[in-house]
Amino acid sequence: MPPRKKPAAGQGTLPGTTSMAELKDILWKSADKLRGSMDAAEYKDFVLGLVFLKYVSDSWEERRRKLRAELLADGVPESRIESFLDDKDEYEREGVFWVPASAQWSELAAGAKSSPGGIGELIDNAMDAVMKENPALTGVLPKIFNRKEVDQRRLAELVDLISDARFTGHEGKTAADVLGEVYEYFLEKFARAEGKRGGEFYTPASIVRLMVEILEPYKGRVYDPCCGSGGMFVQAEKFVLNHRGRRDDIAVYGQESNMRTWRLAKMNTAIHGLSTDLSTNWADTFREDRHPDLKADFILANPPFNMSDWHRNTEDPRWRFGTPPAGNANFAWIQHIISKLGVHGTAGVVMANGSMSSKQSGEGEIRNELINADLIACMVALPPQLFRTTGIPACLWFFAKDKTSRGGHTDRQGQVLFIDARAMGTLIDRTERVFTEEEIKKISDTFHAWRNTKSAREAGLSYKDEPGFNYSATLEEIQSHDGILTPGRYVGATEAKDTDIEPLAQKINRLTKDLANHFDEASRLETVIRQQLERLDV
Repeated sequence: MPPRKKPAAGQGTLPGTTSMAELKDILWKSADKLRGSMDAAEYKDFVLGLVFLKYVSDSWEERRRKLRAELLADGVPESRIESFLDDKDEYEREGVFWVPASAQWSELAAGAKSSPGGIGELIDNAMDAVMKENPALTGVLPKIFNRKEVDQRRLAELVDLISDARFTGHEGKTAADVLGEVYEYFLEKFARAEGKRGGEFYTPASIVRLMVEILEPYKGRVYDPCCGSGGMFVQAEKFVLNHRGRRDDIAVYGQESNMRTWRLAKMNTAIHGLSTDLSTNWADTFREDRHPDLKADFILANPPFNMSDWHRNTEDPRWRFGTPPAGNANFAWIQHIISKLGVHGTAGVVMANGSMSSKQSGEGEIRNELINADLIACMVALPPQLFRTTGIPACLWFFAKDKTSRGGHTDRQGQVLFIDARAMGTLIDRTERVFTEEEIKKISDTFHAWRNTKSAREAGLSYKDEPGFNYSATLEEIQSHDGILTPGRYVGATEAKDTDIEPLAQKINRLTKDLANHFDEASRLETVIRQQLERLDV
């Protein structure tokens, strides 16, 4: 879909609402009143579908007003204007979905006031009408509002509240921008509420921001083979806009195997005005690659950790570095991603820590082949508790098809950068940690200084190893460690100070890393024990 036009419709905000945080909180609490009568997954579709319908209606109304103003300025008589206003091409060329009269938010708001008991039927019909008029949305929007278990009175109240908010007047943001933020906020809230299942569609924002800042997707094809709700794409878009680029500087390609999550991604990318190809339906990436000829410039992915139930074809040409084991798809994801990289492509992938050291079922051999092929650019060890949805320790793999001096970069052929970020992150509650902006900058600056990218040169950054945090290792050094890619093996300890007493902060940092190492080893041993037990004939 082409970039949308700014601005969107609006006539003020909720009475007393002075900030985005207040608007989000009020909408969430209001929507939460509907939770009890449906399961969590359906409730997510319910609320986000309603937000999306508000977005397409606002965008349509704004385009119509702007088009009318343009026609009048061009001297078109009032009597002829209506025929131009009803020309769908005038909306589609601006990336705006066509919204028929029955689906316009003003009609729904009027229905909520005049006949609140029947608002669900009006919304279902509106969803159906929008999909019929816009083939790109076929099968995407939920039609679940006119059910006996849905509290129609509260649904009418929610529609009325969204109507009153109007999504404007917030720090210079347009209505469409605010709706995008509300959508992202709701996705995060749903992920937290759903626990482990939330990880199927949501990657914590600070991790995605770190990956995007390292890869710097200024321009080109961006791909995610397990795109969830599309968060990687949204952060890539924000990176481009923050660096004075345009939305159409990147083309987005993705695939998702879960029907509901695929729908969320379609709505999320549309609401952010992204031009995307998420295929015409959901599909398993291993069973049916929907982008067989794609060669991407940037790949961002957070595949399911240690997936044991996956479609495994031992003859698949993607397994250039070895056939992945049936019981774990980690190296299947990695090899699929490498197969999608263009000549100068780069990729960032979230993986379980076991991928850095496991030698079970041929994984060690595959990892060694990847090392020998010189495809690995950087490994980042992550702190615990970044993922509310899983306790499995995680890391980041970064791949590069071209590690030469092309583009003024430092030639890093035969080298891998190791970064140990396990002592970083700030707890926002008892169970969840996030990277601060300063920490994201420190990690990404270290990578860019090592690679001597354009942004590093402009910032005057220079690379040096920092004991306890980062180290540039040769492939020979890595092989001397038997192909283990755990950063803690390479970065060493923090340099000791000239004192007999270890400073408290340094001691805490050291003990935190020691504890993380023990967790890693415990996780590895648990995997080994489970595999041995499975081999027993009991």
